[in-house]
Amino acid sequence: MLSYLCKRIGAGLVLLGLVSLVTFMMVFRSPEAIAFNIIGSTATADQITRKITELGLDRPVLIQYLDWLSRAVQGDFGVSWFKAEPVSTLINRHLPVSLSMVGVAVVVMGLAAALLGVIAAVRGGWVDRAIQILSVVGFSVPSFWLGLLLVIFFAVRLNWLPATGYVSFTRSPLDWATSLVLPVTALVLAGIASASQQVRGAVIDALDQDYIRTLKARGVTQRSILFRHALRNAVPPALTVLSLQFIALVGGAAIIEQVFAIPGLGSLTVTASLNGDVPVLMGVVVTLIILVIAVNFVIDLLNALANPKVRMP
Repeated sequence: MLSYLCKRIGAGLVLLGLVSLVTFMMVFRSPEAIAFNIIGSTATADQITRKITELGLDRPVLIQYLDWLSRAVQGDFGVSWFKAEPVSTLINRHLPVSLSMVGVAVVVMGLAAALLGVIAAVRGGWVDRAIQILSVVGFSVPSFWLGLLLVIFFAVRLNWLPATGYVSFTRSPLDWATSLVLPVTALVLAGIASASQQVRGAVIDALDQDYIRTLKARGVTQRSILFRHALRNAVPPALTVLSLQFIALVGGAAIIEQVFAIPGLGSLTVTASLNGDVPVLMGVVVTLIILVIAVNFVIDLLNALANPKVRMP
């Protein structure tokens, strides 16, 4: 087990290093464009040259990367070129907002997908077909379009929920929950549609195994077969799908945060991209990669605990 965990950690570190290197090479490959974007359209050649020298962009890119990496491993991602704040401070301010939204979305999506998937697999017939049709419809609806519809109906017309904004949990748990209802709903619909079908398939495959038929022949109740045997074997593929959906939610959160004016990491990324704030972009990319690696590691650990075959060499 320890060897398996070490391999997964090592693979994650290698992935983090490669992604950070490739991203750094891409965003820092044109120092003239960076300096021009910072100064503005009225920039002269002398101003661009001075700005490149000021930012240290005239050095070899590999040297710049090693210098950035030596500071990044200590949690120092530099200072924002436009906000004059440490990048780590900006990330620490915006990341909890995104994590709270995505965390609630994952829980809601996991519970809803598991419930719908199990019902579709066990009941079959028209119930299964109806859930599949709803899943196709849910997967086809764009999250930003659904978000706008939710705002118009529940916030503008009915005035039940706030249209935009975010309230921290420490400030008011109730206001925090109400501020997340609409964005989480818009964010999870497509994920529920996709994950429920994966859960359905995993449960059907588990129920079709020979040992399940043996249990039925011995008179074991359907409830016991489903909850003690079939679902246990359907957990690994369901967890894998959930981890992939988590990554998709992190990416989709940027759009939803723009629709609902939520000051999360997605909004920070969009602003930094429009401004060409490279230090912020690098900090966000590394933070997201670490987050994805951590989630995948936890999922791999749960899969290894649930199924010993996963950790076999």
